[in-house]
Amino acid sequence: MFAKLKSTAALLCSALLAVHGAAPAQPMAPVGGFPNQAIKFVSPFPAGGGNDATTRFVTSRLPDITGQSAVVDNRGGAGGNIGAKAVADAKPDGYTVLTGQVSLMAVNPTLYTSPGFDPLKNFLPITQINAAPLVLVVASGSPFKNFADLAAQTKAPGSRVTYATPGNGTLSHLVGVVLEKDSAIGMTHVPYKGAAPAITDLLGGQVDVLITSTASVASFIQQGKMRALAVTSPRRIGVFTKVPTLEELGYRNTTFEDWYGFFAPAGTPPDRVAYLHASIVRSLKSPEVSKLITEGGSEVVGNTPAAFAAQLKEDIARWSRVVKLSGAKLD
Repeated sequence: MFAKLKSTAALLCSALLAVHGAAPAQPMAPVGGFPNQAIKFVSPFPAGGGNDATTRFVTSRLPDITGQSAVVDNRGGAGGNIGAKAVADAKPDGYTVLTGQVSLMAVNPTLYTSPGFDPLKNFLPITQINAAPLVLVVASGSPFKNFADLAAQTKAPGSRVTYATPGNGTLSHLVGVVLEKDSAIGMTHVPYKGAAPAITDLLGGQVDVLITSTASVASFIQQGKMRALAVTSPRRIGVFTKVPTLEELGYRNTTFEDWYGFFAPAGTPPDRVAYLHASIVRSLKSPEVSKLITEGGSEVVGNTPAAFAAQLKEDIARWSRVVKLSGAKLD
């Protein structure tokens, strides 16, 4: 187990070293004295998953751009709610930023009785980092060579196929629910506290399938430790160009895109939000960071706060409906 975690950490460190090795960017001038200290980025999931990796990819360039340190603070638990609430309650001065994602910001408010935050009232969108599909993967030694194998097994009499996700009510979990209700692909859900422990158990043979973000497993696929069976995107991208989409395989209404994005606490001064937006987008659009995100199976977005706010409202409407249809509810 520790060897696998060390391997993941080593890969991440190598990627970040590659980014830091690039030519430094010309620092942006402070605005009204901001920033004059380290900026903390809260990743509300354990280290080693897609949220954590994406946060570190983007923030690795920020010291060169802002002239200040960027610190990643992992606060996992309750499907991301603990970290999100911590940022919602933080001083709105621009020095604390949340890395949110669809499951946290668009699903949890409906899934949880008391998530501890309101995504529209307690946060100001800064920018959407990426757009990415979810992916269904198996360990390289799995008997499931393709999605047809998996689908056939789930429909075999007396079969019990287990699928891991980063947690109850995550987008990964809801995709599993949609597959069962709309496509009769019934699997037993095994929720974890983040993608990293789910990955460990998939590789260890404790679960059969993992549904998660492409960013969480791209490196394992490249190393030949995992095999991707299908993606939920409308098109093939990144290292997943050889992986069929569920729509291509004939499953309707199975196009789902995940995203990560940065949020500031409500009340953060507009000029500081604008500074954070400009510096983050500059990092996103750098060749080094853009390459890391694309190779992870995502597309770089870097939109305006207004466009990101509109995307968030659209996703809240869509996913709240799916949560209600699923009947899922958590305290």
